[in-house]
This record gives sequence, C-alpha cells and structure tokens, in this order.
Amino acid sequence: MLTARERIERQKSNTSLLRLHRALSRLKSTVTMMNTGAHPDDEQSGLLAWFRLGLGMRVIVACSTRGEGGQNSLGPERLGVLGMMRTREMEEAARTLDADVHWLGHGPEDPVHDFGFSKDGDQTFTRWGEVRTVERLVRAYRSERPDIVIPTFLDVPGQHGHHRAMTRAAETAIRMAADPEAFPEHFAEGMSPWQVAKYYLPAWSGGGDTYDDEVPPPDATVTVDAPGREPATGAEYDRIGEWSRYYHASQGMGHWPDRADTRWPLHLLLARDGAKAENSVLDGLPSSLAELATSEDLSSDTARALAGAAAAIDKAIAAFPHAEAIIAALGEAARQLGKARANASPAFLDLHRHRLDRKAREIDAALIEAAGIFDRAVLAPATLSPGETGMLTVELAPGAAGRAVKVEPNLPQAITAATNAESGSRRSFSVSASTDAAYSKLYAPAWSALGGNGEAHVVVSAEFDGYVARASCDLEEPFAVLPASSVVMEPEAIIAPIDGGRREWPVAPRVSGNPAAVALNMGGGWSLAETAAGQVVRAPAMPVPGLVTVTPLVGGRPGLRLTPISYPHIGRVVHRQPETLKVLSLDLKLPEGGRVGYVGAGADRVGLWLSRMGLDVSELDAKALAGDLSRFTTIVVGIFAFGIRKDLAAATERLHRFVDDGGHLVTLYHRPTDGWDPLATPPRKLEIGSPSLRWRVTDPNAEVTVLAPDHVLLKGPNAIGPQDWSGWDKERGLYFAARWDEAYQPLVSMHDVNEQPLLGAIVSARIGKGRHTHTSLVLHHQLDKLVPGAFRLMANLVQPA
Repeated sequence: MLTARERIERQKSNTSLLRLHRALSRLKSTVTMMNTGAHPDDEQSGLLAWFRLGLGMRVIVACSTRGEGGQNSLGPERLGVLGMMRTREMEEAARTLDADVHWLGHGPEDPVHDFGFSKDGDQTFTRWGEVRTVERLVRAYRSERPDIVIPTFLDVPGQHGHHRAMTRAAETAIRMAADPEAFPEHFAEGMSPWQVAKYYLPAWSGGGDTYDDEVPPPDATVTVDAPGREPATGAEYDRIGEWSRYYHASQGMGHWPDRADTRWPLHLLLARDGAKAENSVLDGLPSSLAELATSEDLSSDTARALAGAAAAIDKAIAAFPHAEAIIAALGEAARQLGKARANASPAFLDLHRHRLDRKAREIDAALIEAAGIFDRAVLAPATLSPGETGMLTVELAPGAAGRAVKVEPNLPQAITAATNAESGSRRSFSVSASTDAAYSKLYAPAWSALGGNGEAHVVVSAEFDGYVARASCDLEEPFAVLPASSVVMEPEAIIAPIDGGRREWPVAPRVSGNPAAVALNMGGGWSLAETAAGQVVRAPAMPVPGLVTVTPLVGGRPGLRLTPISYPHIGRVVHRQPETLKVLSLDLKLPEGGRVGYVGAGADRVGLWLSRMGLDVSELDAKALAGDLSRFTTIVVGIFAFGIRKDLAAATERLHRFVDDGGHLVTLYHRPTDGWDPLATPPRKLEIGSPSLRWRVTDPNAEVTVLAPDHVLLKGPNAIGPQDWSGWDKERGLYFAARWDEAYQPLVSMHDVNEQPLLGAIVSARIGKGRHTHTSLVLHHQLDKLVPGAFRLMANLVQPA
C-alpha cells in the first residue's frame, strides 16, 4: 500500500485538471502513429509529445526488448530484474506522454531480448530471428492499425545493431501487414490485413557519444514543427519529452537542454498512395471525425452523426475546465458517435471501425474524468499467494454522489471477487486466489494510457442522462500472484579454488513468507553437512574444475527467489526467478598479502566477488576514503563510480598519493560522462574512447592477442592463457581507453570482425612506487556469470603493486 507521502507525490504530479485536459485532447484526432525502437528509452520523446499533446494523435511506442541487457546507473538490478525495472520505467515514461506501449519481446527467456550490444542487424537477427521479429511487428500493425510508422534510428553502419534490426523489420512489416497471404494465423485471432499509410525515416543522424552513423541521413521531405507551449502545463513539447525521459533513470536519462527542440525533419520513404510532396504528416489522412464525415461511402444520416459528434467534441474541448458543460457536450458526442457506429456501411467500418471504437472509449474515459467519479483502487495486500485472500477497496470521488455508478473488478483466471460492502463513496470486495492460481506474468504484453493495465484492474461505469460510460481504472499498485514461500540462498554462489586449503563453506537458505522445509540435493561429489554453526557445503576429496548447480526444494517444489524492485520513480514490483546454489570449482590462486579496498557505486558486485574469492576486502564509504588508505595494498574503483559518488571524486588526489606511495589503483570501466576527466581522474592522462560504438568489442568470443606475455599482471599468481578468454558472455568490453600517457602499457588487444584491433582493454602503468591499472573489460558481468577466467584475471589485477 502506498504511504501518505507517496499518494501526495502522485496527486501533485497528476492533478485532476491535467488528467481532464489530456482526456479531452485525445478526442481531437483519429490518427494513430507508432514509433518503433529496440529498447526502453529509444523513443523520440519530444516528437511524440507534440504528436500526442499538440495534435491529439494516438501515440504507440513499439519496443522490441525490455532493455534487460543494458546497464543500470541506479542499482544492482541486472538481466531479468533490470528488464522488469525498465519495463516499469517505459510505462511511466509513456504515462507522461499519454501514450501506449506495445512490446514485441517478453524478457530474457524470449528469443527477442536485449542481449547487450551488436554492431549490425544481421548479427542481431541471428539471436532474434528475422522472420520472428517481422511477424511480431506485423501483428503490432494489424492489431494497433497505425496510420504513420516512424523508427527512431536509421539502418546504417555505425548504429546499434538492435536499432538497425528493428528499423529493417519495421519497413519489411509494412508490406507484409497488408498482404493477405502473410501470417494467416493472425486472421484466426480476429485480425485482418492493414496498410500503413506512411512510413517515415528520421532525417537526422543518430551519431553522438554512443553511435557513429557512417551514412548521412536522408533528405527531409517534410518537417514537423511544434510551435508554442502545451496549454495545460505551459511547457514546451520537447521539455515534456524530457519529463518523460526522466523516468528512464536507470539509463541516466533526464536532461535539461539549453534549448528545447521545436523541429523534427522526416523523410517519407513509403506511402500508401505513392511518395509525394506534402506540407504535413497529416496530409491525406482522416485526421478527425469531421474529416471522416466527408467520406463518400457514408449515408447522409451517418455523415450527420459523425459531424455532430465532431462538433460536440469541439464544444467539450472549448468548455475546459467547466465540468458540467464538458459533460453535456461529451454526452451528445457519445450519442452521435453511437448512431454513426450503428449505421455506417460495412465498407466504411472495414476501414475505420477501429477509429470509431477508440473514440468511443476515449469519450467514455473523458466523461468519467470530467464528472470526477473515480479516486483510487487499493488491493491490500498488493500481492496474493495461491489460497490467500485480500481486500480490494475502491474509493469514489465526490462526482459519483447522486449518479448511478457501478464498480466491477477485472481479475485474472482463478482469482475471484465477492462484494464485501458498499458504504457511501467506498466499494469493497473480498478477493481470493484459488489454490491452483497461476503466478503472474513478469512482463505484460502492452500498456495503455486508457487504463486496464496489469494483472487486475477495475471497470467503473456511470450513467449520464441515459448514456452509460465505462472506463478501466488501474490499481494503485500492480497486483501479482506470488509463491507463498520463497527462498534466497546465502550465498547463491561459492567460489572454490581446487588447490586451496579450504574444504567447506557455510550456506543458509533463507525462507520468506510461509515457513517451509528446504532440501539441497548436492551433486558432483559435493555434500551437505550439519555443524554446530549451521549447514556447510563440503568439497569432494578430489575436486575437479567445473560448475555444479543445485536447485533448493522448498516444500518439495523447486524454490523461487523473489526480488523486490522499489524506486520512487516507478513504485514497487517483484521479480520472480528460480533460485539455485552454484558451486564453481577452479584453479584459482590469490595474491599474497593483498588487502583490498573496494569503492562501489551500486552498479556492480565486484566487491562481493572479491570477498567470495577469499580476499581480504573492505567496502570504502566516504569516511574510509577520507581516512588512512595506506592500510590497503590495492583499491578497486567499481564501474561508473566517479560519476555517481561525489566523495570519490573529492578523493581523487588522495588516490593519486596512494599510488605514488606504493599502492595499486584498479579502475573498472567508466563512460566519458561518468565524471571521468582524462587529465585529472587517473594518475596520468588516460582518455576513454567516444563514440562508444567504436571503442567496444561485442563478440564475447573475439580473439585476444597478448601484447605483454611477461607482464606481472598476466603471469601471476595465475598464468593467464587462452582458456581464460573462453566461455565469456555477452561481450568482451566497452568504453575502451583510446589514448594514454606513455607510462601506460597495453597488455592485450582484441577486435570485432572486420575491425581494427583495440589496445585499450587493459592498460597498466608504474607510477611512483605504485601502479595504476585500468580495464574496460566487462569483468563485473563475467563474474556474475561465473566465468572462471574472469576470477583468475581479477585475482591478478588486484595484486599488490
């Protein structure tokens, strides 16, 4: 349940008058546009703000992945957990734009997922499947029926391969969506062929700090101008776009440009009627009910009804903010639109039924908003387990008084609701999950600005002079069915050197929810024993290198881990995944006498892994950074840390003295924007390459050439060889060093196919009595994936200078 402060924050940022203005502005246009992209945050937010809030279009963001392969500037969430977090960020970003979201991919287990970075579309399609991706876009076109489709990026060399693949698929799907022979299985689901009227390319470059388009953008055939400010907020449309991008906080989004954009050039590539000169993207499109009323295949009665609905909508918009006048006009609009829907010809409805149906839903939503019917719906608790019961309370607003109002819970299968009480403005329902209720989906397939989102919502209906309006209203917090008992293995992974003296490691399964017995059936010669201090895992007499995975059984069933995700900008959700205990046995030697200080920023778990390897590790907070650093032989700075931790930036000179006095400073990869001053942050000049696409190796199996085989960091305590570069996941590294002081020595080189070798993966310099080593390898990710070579290399990198 939300706290009082959380409710206040929501109400402040989404007032009833703002919601009403948004609801009315939807009614202006009958055009739908779709912006395609590969990741949450790919949308062209300023342009979409103008289309939706300035022109009244329905706006849909079609996104192929959940962004689960990306980075996280806020915290430790990765992979599926990050995908769920970024899904919520996209939903809140869409809420700001009053836009809808259509997802093509459904998390890391789906073929269409964010697997990191690729440099061309073909490489992406080897993972996604080109036919699969096109089919999902065809499905999106046929179900959502956009008039206009605009990808955010161009399919050109130098651009992210995911972006290139999505743009290529978006164009291919235009033709196939209109083809009655393509994907006929769609028609059994109620869809029909759909011809997108216009397909535009951005007539701007996608280059910058990250990408480097090698081909100039196409010439502009039309320019979208967004003059003035949005009436309800007084903000420029591009500023509202930045309000939306603020919600992509895990990606460091939310900027304040000196000047808001007001023009977006576009190139019309495909048009239903053939590409031709135009003054507006709306040229040739039925952009309002009034224009639809002029269609030749309408009877005079139907045309009059549509024109009447359009006139009533204009009257409602002009009446803002006077609720009674708005309600009267919208009631007339609903009745006239109902006549048109009932009497229109089959040929007209084949083309435009979706426009009329959408407008009817939008009018209903605006009526409910103008009348002030609904306040909030709260399910307590917000999550249920099979067999549990909760209470759904719906608070109606003062406008519901004296009006016939009905509230209906809309719940998933095996979840039932029984009316508990009706008292004044409150409706309450007892909600029960049957014992065989399925766990909730982690990734919803869509999100709607009109509500009805999540696993459960309520439908509110109210009567207006004989007309009944219905609106779908979301719950205050997302509902989910979760397991009654979950488990977290502490630790969830054990790093076991095969020639070390250690033979046993403590383990503790932590059960949350209902108490339940946990069983661990060990394999690979490993065993579980009870000691006075608790359970321990014991190594076999002759351990061999390899990975053993143990699934804990909770109450006789495979255990599940629940990971809460909670941030102010997205609220609270819970991720669910199978829990395991993994034991990695490997040939790992640790540096002697090493005492490691770790400076993390919450974006990696390197400090934890160093500790699990058996090293003496201390987490360094602001106080420790300001204290005596000489007690450490090595200080490791985690990814992004200079950009996130102000105390670290303030301690830069002390870190330099630490190196001069004999310490070893190890910096993990940073972006140029992460507070990294190439002349001031490292002890000697070290510049990170930009744009990053040119300074990364995306192939995790890219050949590694050792440039300094006798270097101390590659010789011991572990002799780094070819086997240590095998089995890597996702990629080799990114944000490689590009230029450096002559004191630094590059240790290895690597490159993607058909590219020049990059030398900046690991560079190290003797400075004073100590050493500075910088690595751009994604070691933090390889450690999470339990890649043996990453542990051996990391042990070498943290050795005393």
